[in-house]
Amino acid sequence: MADHSHTSSRPSCAKRVIILILALILPLADLAASAAQAQEFRQRRSILDVILGRPQLRQREDARPQRVRPRRNTAAKKRAVQTVKTAPAGPLVKKADARKIVVIGDFMASGLADGLTAAFAQDPTITVVKETDSASGLVRSDHLDWPKTLSQKIDRHKPSLIVIMLGSNDRQQIDLGGATEKFRSEGWDREYQRRVDDLASVAARAKIPFIWAGLPSFQSPSLSADAATLNNIYRTRMEAVGGAFIDIWDGFADESGKYIATGSDINGQPVRLRGSDGVSLTKAGKRKMAFYLEKDIARLLGGDAVSDLVRLDATGLPLDAAPKTEIHEITALPPISLSDPDLDGSAELLDQTLLPQSAGKTPRDRLIEKGETAPAPVGRVDDYRWPANAKPAG
Repeated sequence: MADHSHTSSRPSCAKRVIILILALILPLADLAASAAQAQEFRQRRSILDVILGRPQLRQREDARPQRVRPRRNTAAKKRAVQTVKTAPAGPLVKKADARKIVVIGDFMASGLADGLTAAFAQDPTITVVKETDSASGLVRSDHLDWPKTLSQKIDRHKPSLIVIMLGSNDRQQIDLGGATEKFRSEGWDREYQRRVDDLASVAARAKIPFIWAGLPSFQSPSLSADAATLNNIYRTRMEAVGGAFIDIWDGFADESGKYIATGSDINGQPVRLRGSDGVSLTKAGKRKMAFYLEKDIARLLGGDAVSDLVRLDATGLPLDAAPKTEIHEITALPPISLSDPDLDGSAELLDQTLLPQSAGKTPRDRLIEKGETAPAPVGRVDDYRWPANAKPAG
C-alpha cells in the first residue's frame, strides 16, 4: 500500500510544475506578441500587470500619426511689418522769414550753438547760425580778429540776435604793439576790457541786441579761478555798454561753486554734463547751457515755441478771463483798528444789558480780589473736612 500511494502522487506533482511553467511563459509570450503588433493603439494587459499594478498604456508614441505643420513664411511677414512702419519725421522746416541767432566764439561757444539749435528745433520762427572758431579768442587777434569778423557776419546773415561766448583760450599774455603784458596783470586787464568793448560796440552800432554768455567752471582749480575772473570782466563791461550778461556758473558747479562732472539736466534728472577731460560738454551739458539763455532770447525775440512762457500779461488770457478796466476811481479807506471803541458808534459791549445780575461776590471775584477759594461741595474728592458730614464754616 505504501508503494502504490507514492507512485500515484508523481503525476499530480508533474502537473503542478507544468501549470506553473505555463503561468510564467504565457504572459511573456503575450507581451512579445503585443509588442510585435505595431498597428494596435492599445497594449494588452497581462497577469503580471494586474499583479504588479502597472498602468495601462493608452497609446504608443511610435504608433501616433505625425502631423506635419506647414512652415510659415517669416520673410514675407517681416516685409509686411516693414511696409506698415512710417518713415521717421524729418527736421522741422524753418520759415523763410525766420529770425536768425548768430553764435560766435571759441569751442565753448560751439557747444552753446549746438544746445541752442536743439532748444529751438521745434520753433519754425527762429534759426541758429553757428559761426565759431575753436582756437579763437580776444588775445590772439593775429589768429582771428573778432570785431572785424563779426561785422562781416552781420552783413552776411542779417541776424536778429547775437550770442557771444569767449575766454577759454585767453589765459595767455597779450601783445601791446611790441610790448607784452602777463595774464591778469593791470595792463592786461585794461587792454582786455578795451577789446571786449570793441566787440560789443560792433553789435551796438548795428542796433542788434546781443548776449554775452559767461564761462562755466572747469575741473582744473586754476582754470576755474581764471574763468571766474573773466566772467567779472564780461559782467561789468556788458553793464557799461548796454548788453546782457548771462551767468551759467551755478548750473555746472556744486553748492560751494566747485566743478561737477555730473548734475541735473533741464528736466531735473541726474546726467553727465562734462567730458572726461574736465573741459568739454556732453550733449546734456550743451542743452543745459542753452537753457540759461532761453528766457532772455524769448524776451528779445519771442517765437512760436516760447511765446507762451514769456507773455504773462493780459494778451495771453482768453477773452472772458481778461481783466476789466471799466473802474477808474477807487476810494481808499484807512485801516480800522479792532480795538476802536467807536467802531459801531457805541462805547458799550453788545448785549451788555442782558447779562445776569448777581448779588454779592462770585467765587471768581473772591479768587481774583482776595485769593480765596470756595469750599468744595460735600462728598467731592477734594472735600477734606472732618468729620465727613460736617458743614462748611461761614
